[in-house]
Amino acid sequence: MANYSISASQITEGKNVFIRGKLGFAVLARLIEGAELVASDQRKTTNGMNPVGKPHTTATITDAEVQFADPDNPTPEEQFVSERRYNSPKRPETGPNYSIDSKGSTLPVIAIPSPKGDGTYDQDESGQELAPGLDVTLVLRTYKPKDFNNRGLALEQVIVHEAPRYFKAGGVDQAELAARGIVLNGTPRPVQATPAGAAPAAAAVPVATEAEDGLAFPAPQPASASVAAQAPVQAPATAVAAPVAAAPAPDAVPAAAPAPAPAQQETLEEKLARLEAENASLKDAGSPVGSPVATGPWNGSGPAQQAGITYQG
Repeated sequence: MANYSISASQITEGKNVFIRGKLGFAVLARLIEGAELVASDQRKTTNGMNPVGKPHTTATITDAEVQFADPDNPTPEEQFVSERRYNSPKRPETGPNYSIDSKGSTLPVIAIPSPKGDGTYDQDESGQELAPGLDVTLVLRTYKPKDFNNRGLALEQVIVHEAPRYFKAGGVDQAELAARGIVLNGTPRPVQATPAGAAPAAAAVPVATEAEDGLAFPAPQPASASVAAQAPVQAPATAVAAPVAAAPAPDAVPAAAPAPAPAQQETLEEKLARLEAENASLKDAGSPVGSPVATGPWNGSGPAQQAGITYQG
């Protein structure tokens, strides 16, 4: 455990300390709260650090150096901050590091160089997070918590000593592209890649998978089943009303079934004509009575008779 010459009870509230370095990590444009706070505290506990437990902003700088108002006579507050710098075991090349978790609902003021170039600063109201690597000064303020004798530190301001750059998750700084003569029209948008072997969404074949009130509704079929679904589906035959033939005689044998319809598509008029022709050719076929003869026993003067078995009353 580090031995400090200045404790938190020895400093006075309401004092400012300036510490300068390269921005390593920061969340300054919003509060860390809710589920993000829970996850952050869990990481701190896992790494042997004290959880914050309250909404806060945070900043870490590397190559950190306290800007003493009088280097020959540092104040207790300046000494307190300087002693709490640390070396990163994972990144010793970053020199002394300093981190602060600033509790409270107020965001720190971020000051950036004025575009006038007169050495003044403007408040950054972009609402964006500063990019790592910026040359910054953290302005700290000492305060006394309500229920504790020890003093605490709050992050009041962040002074940026160069043209501001902003953090872009997974993106490319457009200013760096422009410095290389590459200027994009509009804002780049990420494009979602289609996994290898996955069928495009348009290839999904709708199949009935859901029902409501007795009606089935189509839903997209999974890509794994789309190949099998590409085979032609046999459509159900559409019933077509055929003309009703005249009822045969009571002692007639039922007519033979009509020949199957041709495979090619035929119009309704063609089908009706075909069925009428079939009915005419098959009428009385195979009957023991037979078909009518042209003349009867009266040499055409009487009604026509049928060949075969007859009964004369």
